[in-house]
Amino acid sequence: MLFDTHTHLDAKAFDEDREEVIERARANGVSKIINVGFNRETIPTTMKLAESYDFIYAAVGWHPQDAVTMKAEDLDWIEELCNHPKVVAIGEIGLDYYWDTSPKDVQQRVFREQIRLARKVNKPIVIHNRDAHQDVVQILREEKAEEVGGVMHCYSGSWEIAQACLDMNFYISFGGPVTFKNAKQPKEVLARVPLDRLLIETDAPYLTPHPHRGKRNETGYVTLVAEAASQIKEISMDEIARITMENACKLFSITR
Repeated sequence: MLFDTHTHLDAKAFDEDREEVIERARANGVSKIINVGFNRETIPTTMKLAESYDFIYAAVGWHPQDAVTMKAEDLDWIEELCNHPKVVAIGEIGLDYYWDTSPKDVQQRVFREQIRLARKVNKPIVIHNRDAHQDVVQILREEKAEEVGGVMHCYSGSWEIAQACLDMNFYISFGGPVTFKNAKQPKEVLARVPLDRLLIETDAPYLTPHPHRGKRNETGYVTLVAEAASQIKEISMDEIARITMENACKLFSITR
């Protein structure tokens, strides 16, 4: 049974067939899902999903692209939601230097505030990192993120950055890009990540794996990520499923 540790089933892309998408995921062996709410619009819809399905859990946080919109009361709201039994992490949080939607200094401040909140409420963090590797690692170190740990979501960086994150009690998660034929670096990093720190995800509806690239991603396609990990690690699909399920349940304090 597979655990998709990062998806967005509340996205508008699923408005026409959300129920069918969830059923297909279940039919493909996905038994646990974390849906991620990352701003004022998606946190409520994420919570609704988590409350509607016993196998869907929630991560709530403020995305770096939306950092400029976050107010003090939003941080209080996230803290309050961390008392909910289905909220298992704070995220996705981090830095995104690719999209110019929030100034870097604002992103960094909001990132730090949420790491401090995670330490206060003792929740792991889900990290979004795009073109900001060194700053992400520096802030994680300065804010003592190793006290709660977390996951580097849809990892795309170098082995050196991955190693720094592993040293800070983080798991490394891979999504659709690791299935791409030209994805040399993600494959090389996955090969080196210890099995007890490996996670898989879809980030649906984004980052669709091969051979569906260019179409809408679905949670059920996490099987394709698991297959790629199985080939790279040279172990069976059953082992990948078992290991990544155990890892996710341990990180997010979920009973199997």
